[in-house]
Amino acid sequence: MLNEGHPMIEVIKELQITEATWYRWINQYGSEKNAEASKRTKKLEKENARLKKLLADQMLANDILTEVAKGKF
Repeated sequence: MLNEGHPMIEVIKELQITEATWYRWINQYGSEKNAEASKRTKKLEKENARLKKLLADQMLANDILTEVAKGKF
Protein backbone atom coordinates (compact mmCIF):
# COMPACT_ATOMS: atom_id res chain seq x y z
CA MET A 1 0.00 0.00 0.00
CA LEU A 2 1.32 3.40 -0.98
CA ASN A 3 0.59 5.41 2.12
CA GLU A 4 1.02 2.66 4.77
CA GLY A 5 -1.27 4.46 7.17
CA HIS A 6 0.21 7.93 6.64
CA PRO A 7 -2.07 10.78 5.59
CA MET A 8 -2.14 11.11 1.80
CA ILE A 9 -0.98 14.73 1.99
CA GLU A 10 2.28 13.54 3.63
CA VAL A 11 2.80 10.98 0.89
CA ILE A 12 2.23 13.62 -1.78
CA LYS A 13 4.76 15.93 -0.14
CA GLU A 14 7.27 13.09 0.14
CA LEU A 15 6.85 12.38 -3.56
CA GLN A 16 7.47 16.11 -4.16
CA ILE A 17 4.41 16.60 -6.32
CA THR A 18 1.49 18.97 -5.95
CA GLU A 19 -1.96 17.88 -4.92
CA ALA A 20 -3.22 19.04 -8.31
CA THR A 21 -0.75 16.71 -10.03
CA TRP A 22 -1.76 13.81 -7.79
CA TYR A 23 -5.45 14.25 -8.50
CA ARG A 24 -4.81 14.73 -12.22
CA TRP A 25 -2.92 11.41 -12.26
CA ILE A 26 -5.74 9.73 -10.34
CA ASN A 27 -8.29 11.04 -12.85
CA GLN A 28 -6.15 10.13 -15.84
CA TYR A 29 -4.70 6.76 -14.82
CA GLY A 30 -6.62 5.68 -11.75
CA SER A 31 -9.61 4.64 -13.78
CA GLU A 32 -7.60 2.48 -16.15
CA LYS A 33 -7.93 -1.21 -15.58
CA ASN A 34 -4.84 -3.40 -15.59
CA ALA A 35 -5.62 -4.71 -19.07
CA GLU A 36 -5.87 -1.17 -20.44
CA ALA A 37 -2.64 -0.13 -18.76
CA SER A 38 -0.91 -3.26 -20.06
CA LYS A 39 -2.07 -2.56 -23.63
CA ARG A 40 -0.89 1.02 -23.33
CA THR A 41 2.50 -0.09 -21.99
CA LYS A 42 2.95 -2.65 -24.77
CA LYS A 43 2.07 -0.03 -27.38
CA LEU A 44 4.63 2.38 -25.91
CA GLU A 45 7.28 -0.35 -25.74
CA LYS A 46 6.66 -1.25 -29.39
CA GLU A 47 6.97 2.40 -30.42
CA ASN A 48 10.15 2.74 -28.34
CA ALA A 49 11.68 -0.30 -30.06
CA ARG A 50 10.79 1.14 -33.47
CA LEU A 51 12.39 4.48 -32.61
CA LYS A 52 15.54 2.79 -31.28
CA LYS A 53 15.85 0.84 -34.55
CA LEU A 54 15.44 4.04 -36.57
CA LEU A 55 18.12 5.73 -34.48
CA ALA A 56 20.50 2.79 -34.89
CA ASP A 57 19.94 2.78 -38.66
CA GLN A 58 20.57 6.52 -38.86
CA MET A 59 23.74 6.24 -36.77
CA LEU A 60 25.00 3.44 -39.03
CA ALA A 61 24.28 5.50 -42.13
CA ASN A 62 26.13 8.47 -40.62
CA ASP A 63 29.11 6.25 -39.75
CA ILE A 64 29.23 4.85 -43.29
CA LEU A 65 29.11 8.35 -44.79
CA THR A 66 31.89 9.49 -42.47
CA GLU A 67 34.11 6.59 -43.50
CA VAL A 68 33.41 7.20 -47.20
CA ALA A 69 34.22 10.87 -46.79
CA LYS A 70 37.58 9.91 -45.25
CA GLY A 71 38.29 7.67 -48.24
CA LYS A 72 38.28 4.43 -46.19
CA PHE A 73 35.88 2.43 -48.28
